[in-house]
Amino acid sequence: MRTHLAPVTTEPTTADLAEIDAEWPLIAAELDVLDAEITLIYAEDHGGPSPLDWRRLRRAEARVTRAATDLNTRTDPRRAA
Repeated sequence: MRTHLAPVTTEPTTADLAEIDAEWPLIAAELDVLDAEITLIYAEDHGGPSPLDWRRLRRAEARVTRAATDLNTRTDPRRAA
C-alpha cells in the first residue's frame, strides 16, 4: 500500500531561513566529510587512499567539530561567557 505525502504549500519563514543560515557552516563541514569519505572509497579501486586523502578527512572532521562548537556557543547564551 502506498501512502502519499501531503504537498508542501507553504514557504519557509524568515525564522526558518535564519536558522538554516546559522547552521550552514556545520552543514558545509559535514558535506566536506562526506566528500572526503567518498574519495576514500573510490581510492580503494586505485591502490588505496593516499596520505593526502587521510589528511583531507581529518581536516574535514576537525572542521565539523569546530563548526558544531561554534554553533553551540552562539545558540546557548550560557556557554558564551
